[in-house]
Amino acid sequence: MQPPGAPAPPSPAQPPVVLLSIATVLVGVWIVAGTALLQGVGWFVAELLFSLGEPVPPWAWPVVAWINAGLVAAPTGLVWALARHVAGGGPHLVGARAAGRAWTIIGVAAGFVGSVRAVPVPHNELLLLLTALVAAGSALVVRRLQAPTPADPGPRRSVAGFGLAAGLLVLLPWLWVGALGGLTETVLGVVAAAAVGWLAASILNGGFFECFGGGDQRSEVRRSRPWQVLVGGLAAGVALAPLGAAIGGTGVNLAEMLVLPALGLTAAALAAAVAPTRLPRVPTVALVGLGAAGPLVFVDPEETSIVLGTSDVGWWALIGTVLSVVVALAAGTGYGLGLTPRRWPQRWIPAAAAVLVALAGIGVYGLAGRPGLYGERLLVILADQADLAGLENISDRPARLRATYERLVSHADRTQVPLRESLTRWGLDYTPYYLANAVLVDGGPLVRRWLAGRTDVDRVLLDQRARPLPVAAPTEKGTSPAPDGSPQWNIQLVRADRAWRELGATGRGIVIGTSDSGVDGTHPALRNGFRGGDDSWYDPWNGTATPTDHGGHGTHTLGSALGRGGIGVAPEAQWVGCVNLDRNLGSPSLYLDCLQFMLAPFPHGGDPWRDGRPDRAPHILTNSWGCPEIEGCDADSLRSATAALRAAGIFFATAAGNAGPFCGSVDDPPAPYADAFTVGAVDRDRQVASFSSRGPTSAGLAKPDVVAPGVGVLSAMPGGTYGSLDGTSMATPHVAGVVALMWSANPRLVGDVSATERILRQAVVPATPSYLSGDPADACGTITNITGAGLVDAYAAVQAAGKVS
Repeated sequence: MQPPGAPAPPSPAQPPVVLLSIATVLVGVWIVAGTALLQGVGWFVAELLFSLGEPVPPWAWPVVAWINAGLVAAPTGLVWALARHVAGGGPHLVGARAAGRAWTIIGVAAGFVGSVRAVPVPHNELLLLLTALVAAGSALVVRRLQAPTPADPGPRRSVAGFGLAAGLLVLLPWLWVGALGGLTETVLGVVAAAAVGWLAASILNGGFFECFGGGDQRSEVRRSRPWQVLVGGLAAGVALAPLGAAIGGTGVNLAEMLVLPALGLTAAALAAAVAPTRLPRVPTVALVGLGAAGPLVFVDPEETSIVLGTSDVGWWALIGTVLSVVVALAAGTGYGLGLTPRRWPQRWIPAAAAVLVALAGIGVYGLAGRPGLYGERLLVILADQADLAGLENISDRPARLRATYERLVSHADRTQVPLRESLTRWGLDYTPYYLANAVLVDGGPLVRRWLAGRTDVDRVLLDQRARPLPVAAPTEKGTSPAPDGSPQWNIQLVRADRAWRELGATGRGIVIGTSDSGVDGTHPALRNGFRGGDDSWYDPWNGTATPTDHGGHGTHTLGSALGRGGIGVAPEAQWVGCVNLDRNLGSPSLYLDCLQFMLAPFPHGGDPWRDGRPDRAPHILTNSWGCPEIEGCDADSLRSATAALRAAGIFFATAAGNAGPFCGSVDDPPAPYADAFTVGAVDRDRQVASFSSRGPTSAGLAKPDVVAPGVGVLSAMPGGTYGSLDGTSMATPHVAGVVALMWSANPRLVGDVSATERILRQAVVPATPSYLSGDPADACGTITNITGAGLVDAYAAVQAAGKVS
């Protein structure tokens, strides 16, 4: 017999309530699994498109967001509706009702927040601003629609310090693995994270967690604290999964999708430590806001792609995510076990905990992180570009190079004066360029709007700047056996070995310039070809004074142009180098840095405007790179630069790109330009590689111009090693080497780019096209948009060059 006034024991849950509870659990699993699967598929498709050089359509991410919202809100709305109409059931029913309500609301809110991901990834500031506005607006709507929670007259205990401390703990890994962007981007990231925290706190409030402690505050049936923390934490984690998936650019949202749900346990532990109805929003805002700030503020979504390699930002973001999840779960477990109403710490302890963690964060950031701002810059293209007419008529090569350099410098010096004066007046740092009349400016979105409105400015491009890594990526090395000195299959395929033997053309006296990831200047196949002097190497990325390559790409491509030991087309040519790629990333300004150096090399630490030596310019440039939109280029970004180099009589070979077999995929500058000689790739059977980009260009030009070996090409790699690689990058240096053979065989042809191009297009061997559908009718309009004029033939080209008088 129970004593008078004792609460009745909980009655067994009725069958409908049990079924509803099971359904709620299954729906929770569905939300997490469905969100992860949908976002994972979206990420995979985006990566695939990126690898093919194609942008994600702007409508794609809003569609994904609302599909995700439907996957969440439809079943949870049903659970919520059923729970409201089932009588009795006690805490089972109340918990199902609270979960259904919270999951439905947060699913719809995530649809709105996720819609702002239509903003292109390069415009991260706008994405963060819209995320902040939509998340804050959603929080306001939720608060207005909520019924007020009845006040609890009991004593209040502050858990704000513990919420702040847990959030800072979760942020710690990002202070190590990540780096800040620009000032505006950083501020907007913090504001967006705070708005997300506010939205989460508006939904996962004290009333939500109270429902997992025994029904509601009027219920006579109470659940144990472990039950409240565990089940309430899981329900909160389920709610935070779709919210996390909706914030941040591609890749960043995946980190958020994993980090935020892990905070549910901590939020539930804080609620259980006090009466949930007394839980203020501040601890949850701090907890979720700081958790969201890690990926949002310290990771650039443009750098998370696996195309950049497995040691780049994507890898470090994964490490940060795993560490944050572990820390979040540990904090939730610790709070759940250590914070109880009966063993409540003194009032100063929560604040002291937050201060200690904040100091630890400062230490991590200062000692192990990368302090500073690494935001994108602005490349200002001026409306008045230099007139190059008449330069091609100067027959003396040194005089032609000098005249081109002086005309470009004089024009840029004169026309940039008003802009430079304005930038100086506003205290904005800048770097001027002359090869293209442009100025690189440190500034954010507001500065961009001001610059774009100037009458002397044609347009303003975003110039991407890679954020530094915690540890430099390891140097790429080859794994293939060293060649035996005999000509490799690719050298034989273009008949360069016959040109050596029978025509005596080896590239002697010709200098090839390479702009790439760098060059291992100590490699046995390359070291004797380095021109030397104080003006043959420039590294705008890292400032190295001697030829160095960590990526391997540049060493490999140069080896195919002039490497000794049977791997290069022109083994007695010399080379100069410049680093425009690092971590497989570049930018319009870095590409201009190197192209400017190629027109007028200057000493290490010299001024390109005053110390340039155009008489030391290389004869030929091999360019196994392209500047896609994600790096900041538009269709005309480098057109003035390639036009100036052609006017100077410098041959410009460039890779078609690896976005085949789609038609019209020769689209990343400088490949589509008429002033560039564009090269596609074939295999040893002379068949065009499926990855080789095809024409026509957006201007209707037939591209590529020719094709060359680009599948399984053996060449030099850093550390004296060798390796086989595929790509139009591998094909391009073959053409540069062939031109070196031609010009060494007949110096009268040097600088005559048009005549050289005609010979190259005529001295070819037929190549076999490959088609997207396997149907020859799918020839991109004409077969020349697949094969170009054909496979370059060094022997025939040198023979034809010898006949030019």
